[in-house]
Amino acid sequence: MTAADETPVRVGVFGLLGSGNLGNDGSLEAILGYLRAEHPEAVVDALCGGPEVVTSRFGIPATRLHWYRGEYRTASRAGAIVGKGLGKLVDVFRTAAWVRRHDVVIVPGMGVLEATLPLRPWGFPYSLFLLCASGRLLRTRVALVSVGAAEIGNRPTRALVRWSARLAAYRSYRDAPSRDAMRAMGVDTTRDEVYPDLAFALPTLPASAPRGPSGTVCVGVMDFHGSDDDRARADEIYRRYLDGTIRFVRALVEEGRPVRLLTGDECDASVVAAILDAVDSPLVTAAEPASLADLMNEMAAADTVVAVRYHNLICALKTATPVLALCYATKSDALMDGMGLGAFCHPAREVDADRLLEQFRELEKRSAELRQTLTERNLAAARQLEHQFTALTEALFPATDPTHTLRKAP
Repeated sequence: MTAADETPVRVGVFGLLGSGNLGNDGSLEAILGYLRAEHPEAVVDALCGGPEVVTSRFGIPATRLHWYRGEYRTASRAGAIVGKGLGKLVDVFRTAAWVRRHDVVIVPGMGVLEATLPLRPWGFPYSLFLLCASGRLLRTRVALVSVGAAEIGNRPTRALVRWSARLAAYRSYRDAPSRDAMRAMGVDTTRDEVYPDLAFALPTLPASAPRGPSGTVCVGVMDFHGSDDDRARADEIYRRYLDGTIRFVRALVEEGRPVRLLTGDECDASVVAAILDAVDSPLVTAAEPASLADLMNEMAAADTVVAVRYHNLICALKTATPVLALCYATKSDALMDGMGLGAFCHPAREVDADRLLEQFRELEKRSAELRQTLTERNLAAARQLEHQFTALTEALFPATDPTHTLRKAP
């Protein structure tokens, strides 16, 4: 075999990337960091929700995930319904053609095997199934890396998620409950490992990062309407969450505490607007983070964080800032428990401002102790992810030569 017979490994990344969710993009950033450090010869591109954003921000070619541009808009007219239906058929061939051009496809993190937020089976679960089925048929390795999972009640969604996982060549999970959920849904997880969320592999802020005004509290918000099983009471859940959060913010302001509102997805802007309207005070301001690094900068400058989105929690934990979690799924409880803050969880569906304030004050009393705990747990998470990347290289990039190039079968 001569050098002319060797071609660089072609790697695809797949998911709802560049679509406004900072956590998803943070997972992509972590995987790209790994690829550039360990496999600089790899040729990388993406099949994703926001190709223009991904190309602009991360410097890789990207293709739109869906043929039909109105995929995530409600189809009420006949033309839109026909367009969506035709799109599902076209995407079978588009996905297969994209997968065929790659040696490896990586799904970086994200909760791709869960329905903890409202989700339709013919949306992303269908797309993920097409990816994994194409990978198996075309002999392209598909890897689900540090992904989130949860047991799913909706039968079509459950079936698509289960088969996607079964067809993948490599699986790892971001917490033990995710692996347990896939096992409960009939997936053999004997060889599957658990590692921290990929965001823990992102660069750590320098210790000299500037702090904000004394007493600043970051409050991460979310356009929260419950899970896929809560559709009948979605409005009630949202109102209860919003009212409780407003009462909590108002109580902080009455104590003279500066409050910084943070989002994790573009859709959260409406919640920020509602809080600013309800609590008219110069002490309450809002940030417009464009990345997890922006979120970490905000949280590192705060005394304390209260947040609901999963990756908002990770940003606070990674900066060793004491955080109180408004939990809407098992993944949040598992994350907080694993980082030593299991006592500081509060249900997002039943926000009790008085109880939240009690927990918040206890959190602040233990601030110094918890910062030390988080520093130690962050080091441990980073070491675990080093093991994850080593395992990923062994599984996806056989060392057939010193540069890890793969040879295509004739």
